[in-house]
Amino acid sequence: MADEIRHHEGTRYRIAGPATGQATQGTIVFVHGVGMSLDFWAPQIDFFAPRYRCVAYDMLGHGLSALPPEQPTLADYSNQFTRLMDHLDVPSVCLVGHSMGALITIEAGLRAPERVKRLIAMNGVYDRTLEQKAAIAARAAALKPQTGEQDWGPTLDRWFGPEPAPDAAPKRAALDHALRAIQPEGYARTYRLFARSDSAHVGRLGQLAQPALFLTGELDPNSTPAMSQAMAQAAPYGQAVILPGERHMMSYVHPDTSNRAIADFFQPG
Repeated sequence: MADEIRHHEGTRYRIAGPATGQATQGTIVFVHGVGMSLDFWAPQIDFFAPRYRCVAYDMLGHGLSALPPEQPTLADYSNQFTRLMDHLDVPSVCLVGHSMGALITIEAGLRAPERVKRLIAMNGVYDRTLEQKAAIAARAAALKPQTGEQDWGPTLDRWFGPEPAPDAAPKRAALDHALRAIQPEGYARTYRLFARSDSAHVGRLGQLAQPALFLTGELDPNSTPAMSQAMAQAAPYGQAVILPGERHMMSYVHPDTSNRAIADFFQPG
């Protein structure tokens, strides 16, 4: 089994698990959210690599990947996925995206349906309320990429809740460390796109040709259960699963629960 970090045309990626011809259950590609990197998916790769070929990569402006354009679009990020799949010579994959990665995953499913046989939009955003739009617009406007100065406390509070369980403290500290290692300009460009893209798939989900799972946590205040349920209703082959007691970073904080949901969807029955 391979487990390597590689680079291709400005994208850093990790590939783990059996070789292409030996991965009897196919390939899973993981796309992280704003402020994270391919390392976010370590719990999933550990779980799925014995059976699947697993690929995780740094999205544009994150980790060691190249910056997106100054005014990026979702197409720029979904094109990064398809270019990497071309390089790896993978005809079709199961695709999992978290938060901003969920938007990219849906966009890739719409733009390149032949490359995505099943997709999971995890903790995705969709058609925010006016209050939610105003809150995230204010956060985007307050970014200071020139200096890199940022108070990550409010972000972590949204992810973990104001009084996280004691066993969540190490995971909170690890994500705080990850946020402090961001590319400030890449984060800012991507976050501003994320802030205005919640309506990008309104009216388009009916075109999704593949089975789609919209997965979120019961206690996620920004990627709410109502959002996942609305997306599932709009997608022809959509379903929503809401994990009890979980929040925005559920796949990292409590990976066992998320891994079971992913596995059940990719290999039903």
